[in-house]
Amino acid sequence: MEQKDAMSSCIRERTREASKVTWIGFFLNLALSAFKMCAGILGNSAAMIADSVHSLSDLITDVIVLVGIKAASKPQDEGHDYGHGKIETLATFFVAVFLLLVGAGILYAASTTIVDVIDGGELRPPGAIALVAAAISILVKEGLFWYTRFVSRKTGSKALMANAWHHRTDSLSSVATFLGIGAAILLGGKWAILDPIAAVLVTFLIFWIAIRLAKGSLDELLEASLDRDTEDRILAIASSIDGIENPHNLKTRSLGNRIAIDIHVRIGSELPVRRAHDICVVLENSLRSEFGQETLVNVHVEPCRNCKP
Repeated sequence: MEQKDAMSSCIRERTREASKVTWIGFFLNLALSAFKMCAGILGNSAAMIADSVHSLSDLITDVIVLVGIKAASKPQDEGHDYGHGKIETLATFFVAVFLLLVGAGILYAASTTIVDVIDGGELRPPGAIALVAAAISILVKEGLFWYTRFVSRKTGSKALMANAWHHRTDSLSSVATFLGIGAAILLGGKWAILDPIAAVLVTFLIFWIAIRLAKGSLDELLEASLDRDTEDRILAIASSIDGIENPHNLKTRSLGNRIAIDIHVRIGSELPVRRAHDICVVLENSLRSEFGQETLVNVHVEPCRNCKP
């Protein structure tokens, strides 16, 4: 009962912190996207308009993450024996897909502008207001990245980490936008094409991060095992417990922000059932101390005649 209460308390605290940082990001993204859109229109900057759309996409991913975190915080019930953690994984996948769509939209718009200029079209250099907006965006989005990443590592939320990297892509896209706009203003004339070129370069970064997030979430949804280093740590912990020999048949998987561990161990066959149970409890507590109190641990005991008592 105490363990269940401690787990519920951890989930509530994690949900509160994750929701707080996401709401902060939501309102900052709302203000920033509106400001950048106005700056892009008034400053005649295709790169800034594309950048504002990227910021606008953050609003949608903020909502996805909020819904995912809220749903994942629900305790296990009759129909969900392992809880609802994979909802957060699904939210991470949606963030990745949305990043791909946003990147494709930016690439199309910027490429169309570049082709028009190559075909003889004229492109007015962007205005100074677009440059100022890009600088402000870099500061705000980089701050959100570090803050969200800090809370993600503290809470173990994969959806928050995905959202943090979305903030980082917006920050880096603003860096490219700043350089493109600055060069277009400084050099003028035909060099105004640097503005949409900067937007194109940003899309490659967006695609790279989106693919990485999508792969990680798909692996988890398809019940991929944890990495080899983590599994080696689990076996080392089991081997260090007095009374346990030859831990084997290890199976692991992720459940959102927590993990599940199934392991077979050998314990002396002459030991009383109570003593064997106590040894398993020590192992369970050691694993939860290492990987979090919400870790699901299932230990299968095999009697061993030649094991040490």
